[in-house]
Amino acid sequence: MSQDCQTLSDYGLFIDPSNPTQHPRSPGVLYQLSTELFSNYASKYRFLFLPQGAVIDYQAKGVMSLPVGSVLVKTFALPYDTQVNSAENELLIETRLLIHRETGWTALVYQWQNQQAELIIAGKDVRHTLNNQGETLTFDYHIPSKAECKICHQVTSNDDNQNSKIMPIGLKAHVLNRNISSVNGQQQNQLSLWQQEGWLNGLPQLDSVAKSFAINDQHADLTARAKGYLDINCAHCHNPQGFASISGLRLSFDVDHTGFEYGICKQPPGWDGGPNGLAYDIVPGNGERSIVHYRQILSSAKDRMPPIGREIIHHEGAELIKQWIDSLSPSLGNCG
Repeated sequence: MSQDCQTLSDYGLFIDPSNPTQHPRSPGVLYQLSTELFSNYASKYRFLFLPQGAVIDYQAKGVMSLPVGSVLVKTFALPYDTQVNSAENELLIETRLLIHRETGWTALVYQWQNQQAELIIAGKDVRHTLNNQGETLTFDYHIPSKAECKICHQVTSNDDNQNSKIMPIGLKAHVLNRNISSVNGQQQNQLSLWQQEGWLNGLPQLDSVAKSFAINDQHADLTARAKGYLDINCAHCHNPQGFASISGLRLSFDVDHTGFEYGICKQPPGWDGGPNGLAYDIVPGNGERSIVHYRQILSSAKDRMPPIGREIIHHEGAELIKQWIDSLSPSLGNCG
């Protein structure tokens, strides 16, 4: 893992090199998140490879640190129909690697063509058409360049954006705290399984571990669903060390969602409010007048949020955030 291989198969990560969605070679393990970054309705297949004998130390907040030698693998496959769940309904697009070397984390992107994934540096656009609940969507799916990976994965150690480094995003306790199917087909908590297998150290009682939920889980708490969605889609930039730190908007799961820092009656410093002249990130009780929701339904490169990673609107995610903001009491802040 010390070299940037030209083909994904050179790493020997999967038993079938042409299928990066299942059967990782030991010690690879599939992992799942309770809520995911939206990427044009792509399915994502995530695998973690830990060095032999290595252990992850549990962290209640933020991304858990992985030892040198760890590898994170994420494959994107675009559906032809978002309501059909099968391998035949998906087109392999890209596989991304995050490799933890002695010098830090390295991000590599591989494009799938003719059952083989080749390393790309400059990025690539791939035309795709899918059906989403009766709506036909044709768009250019953007595979990020090596430089663009830094927009989401970059963290800085001080306020002047110096000493930046690449870091993982999704390995947070609240999105890993979910049930998955174990080898024998039984449902088991993912964090408990990791501890049982000796991959995780220091896990507290599960009822004390924060938990977010899938956006379509109608039985789950609305705030936990909305905050989980904003955390995974926005907080990697909207945090004190992130790419959008200058905005002052902090959307991490553990930030108090009733305060100014989370956007309540907060004016953004770098956006003009769009054609509707919106003034505040979140207007409690009024999703339509809230910039956080509004920029979810914009598509131009200068206005949409997130700025990269999506070319089409995530209607389900936008509706969730609007519903949550509408549920907030106007008494939380004075937006004028």
